[in-house]
Amino acid sequence: MIGTIVNTAAVLAGGVCGQFFGKLLKPRFRQTLTVACGVSTLFLSLAGAIRYMIPLDGKSLPGGGSMLIIACMALGGLIGELINIEGGFERFGEWLKRKTGSARDQNFVNGFLTASLTTCVGAMTIVGSLQDGIAGDWSVLGAKSILDLVMVMVLTSSLGRGCVFSVIPIFVIEGGLTLLANWIKPLMTELAMSYLSMVGSVLIFCVGVNLVWGSRIRTANLLPAVLLAVAAAFLPIRF
Repeated sequence: MIGTIVNTAAVLAGGVCGQFFGKLLKPRFRQTLTVACGVSTLFLSLAGAIRYMIPLDGKSLPGGGSMLIIACMALGGLIGELINIEGGFERFGEWLKRKTGSARDQNFVNGFLTASLTTCVGAMTIVGSLQDGIAGDWSVLGAKSILDLVMVMVLTSSLGRGCVFSVIPIFVIEGGLTLLANWIKPLMTELAMSYLSMVGSVLIFCVGVNLVWGSRIRTANLLPAVLLAVAAAFLPIRF
């Protein structure tokens, strides 16, 4: 009965906290937390179904990482909202919009934000930059470049010229990681990369949801989840 007791206590605690402290959370905080939990639930349900639908050598696929996804997405969302990363992207996008004479382009900021997240979020960005900085091996970034070329071409055709300016964050992020590769490499253990890939894939899924259904998931404010995933690899427990 321990599991039942813990679960019951957690629900009770959540209800009490929501009743007494829920009003302290701004609407955008509540929205991001709801989205984080909703996306986590979607992935858990998909993983549970696929685990039994696709056999592997006569056995079901192994499952795991549910606690990691939920914790990183929820905590990362809170941190992102406190910092308001997406707000920073939007302000920079608005500045670019004015400086490039694109004031009449209603999709400029959305295109810039969407393309930036699509090209920057993911394990290939980190792995490729580290390999380039340490060994001069740019093969991963080369492969990623082909994917990004096609993706940004498609995004630009639908969302406008704002997508082109995603070159700025990708240059800063990949360039920074490449220059700092020797310092970052010890942190990128095999487990850390596995966790990062898992959570990064969830964030890319959020970008895809925005593209397909026109939803406004504040994906940029979920970016701290990636850093939390790497940090989780150094905890004494395994998810």
